[in-house]
Amino acid sequence: MKLLITGTAGFIGYVLTRKLLELNTNIEIIGLDNINDYYDVRLKYGRLHQLGINGKDIEHGKKASSSIFPNLSFVKLDLEDKTNLDKLFSDEKFDIVCNLAAQAGVRYSIENPYAYINSNIVGFLNILEACRHNPVKHLVYASSSSVYGMNEKVPFSEEDKVDSPVSLYAASKKSNELMAHAYSNLYKIPTTGLRFFTVYGPWGRPDMAPFLFTKAIANGDEIKIFNNGNMLRDFTYIDDIVDGIIKVLTHIPQQDIPYKIYNIGNSTPVKLMDFINEIEVALNKEAKKVFLPMQPGDVYQTYADTSQLENDVNFKPNTSIKDGVKSFIDWYIDFYKVTK
Repeated sequence: MKLLITGTAGFIGYVLTRKLLELNTNIEIIGLDNINDYYDVRLKYGRLHQLGINGKDIEHGKKASSSIFPNLSFVKLDLEDKTNLDKLFSDEKFDIVCNLAAQAGVRYSIENPYAYINSNIVGFLNILEACRHNPVKHLVYASSSSVYGMNEKVPFSEEDKVDSPVSLYAASKKSNELMAHAYSNLYKIPTTGLRFFTVYGPWGRPDMAPFLFTKAIANGDEIKIFNNGNMLRDFTYIDDIVDGIIKVLTHIPQQDIPYKIYNIGNSTPVKLMDFINEIEVALNKEAKKVFLPMQPGDVYQTYADTSQLENDVNFKPNTSIKDGVKSFIDWYIDFYKVTK
């Protein structure tokens, strides 16, 4: 079986690629990423290094081989580069595509809207078109819990209306779901969208709250706590997320329109202040807290109803916040050589 995983130098893409290769030596994976500078590229190259991809071997549009996993190759490419993306699909004949590449971040979308249209809309259209002209068994793609926007009903269900986004990022992710539905309907491409809920853990994104809080506390800097700390987040540990994705990859929608959406989260919202407290305990250091009002594009709480995913693929997260935060802090201290 041959897979394309886009966003391989990203947080979820890296962990998914590594886990798949460790579990199954019969899988061949082509990883794809544009390695943009939205955040520190050293972290992206660090992830690729863990996969056996040497940064010196990376050239735009050309395959680099892994020194650790014989069945892994990596290509540096933008999803917006339709010509080279089409050629990759035509040459490789993928069985399954897992599209995790996207311009991420809610607040960044307020300042840089065109980055989201180019990557998340144009790039995703190119993926759909490539799957249309080079048929695949399944397209799995990243959506986001942000599509729930101003929804006040909890827990968030896949059946809820999601037509009130509070950021362009959220709107781009809802657009992906609509585009996927159209292609599943018109061309019978099996598609599954995954609405991720606040993923954290080792090798996590430095623009996310767990990373920002940890860095500030470790350095003795102030941390900004929005909505005066009155926030709830369905923090979900990376290993639980990846276990769920792996189960979904081969669970192909069979209905007339082969289209499915799943929430994928911990289904146990945590108070932001409790999460910060776990970081303080793991670092053995108290945070200097600055309380601020709600920021544009933010929502008060996220809470996943994961019953559909549990019923269909037996998805059940089992990592506690205490254990998850400790694992993240242990990695952070090691990677950044922090002295406790």
